Amino acid sequence: MPHAVVTVTDMTGTQVLRADADGDGVVRDATELAAGPYTVIVTAVGYAPAAATALVTASGRADVGQVVLGRAGGAELPPPGPWTIDPVHSSVAAVAQHLGISSVRGRFTEFSGRVEIAEDLEKSRVEAVIGAASIDTGNAMRDGHLKSGDFLDVEAYPEITYRSTALEPTGSDRWTVRGELGMHGVVRPVDLDLAYLGTGADPWGGTRAAFRATAELRREDFAMNYNQVLQAGISAIGTTLKVELDIQAVQGDRLPQV
Repeated sequence: MPHAVVTVTDMTGTQVLRADADGDGVVRDATELAAGPYTVIVTAVGYAPAAATALVTASGRADVGQVVLGRAGGAELPPPGPWTIDPVHSSVAAVAQHLGISSVRGRFTEFSGRVEIAEDLEKSRVEAVIGAASIDTGNAMRDGHLKSGDFLDVEAYPEITYRSTALEPTGSDRWTVRGELGMHGVVRPVDLDLAYLGTGADPWGGTRAAFRATAELRREDFAMNYNQVLQAGISAIGTTLKVELDIQAVQGDRLPQV
């Protein structure tokens, strides 16, 4: 279990060792324990603590056995395997400041993606592709400007891509998704704050999982440095964007025919 914490106490309850697992779930500690019985407690974010008894022999060896952590509450996790993002029942939106006094909300209407839920949940992956030209803010003039070379430059860079690189629990139904966002010819690390909303049957005989995720981007990180002066009736756009994702994914490699 990556980033778990292992605590060892003696029979009086006194802590004699505490060590953090690394990103591979391995604990390395050079502390030598005297022969005798100990209690080993394993904790991790999003899981209920688990304890086991270990007997350290005169040679300094001990066998803890298998310690299984159960999730601490929360919704039942989706079954392992492939899940396909359903764009009809999902949304990819972004919110930016408008002249520093209000917000402009936009959404992308064309996107696709795949989630691979692993047996070891933290090895799960997600990939998504967004059609940059599908940006829709409800104003044709503003949309045209966003598609131009000042911003997305959709002719040169028609796709926005995201590929996850790691998944870290932050609560019973929350995770941080580490990943790389490719936009406007630039690839940058971007983290998503992910909430899992649950799994259920749909009217077409399938199973769906729902997620909500947010992130904050800076335009300058993706070489979009248009200044914020009002020009030719085009509303200026703020330097930061809040990304809001509401996702439904269908279990399996393909979407149902409805």
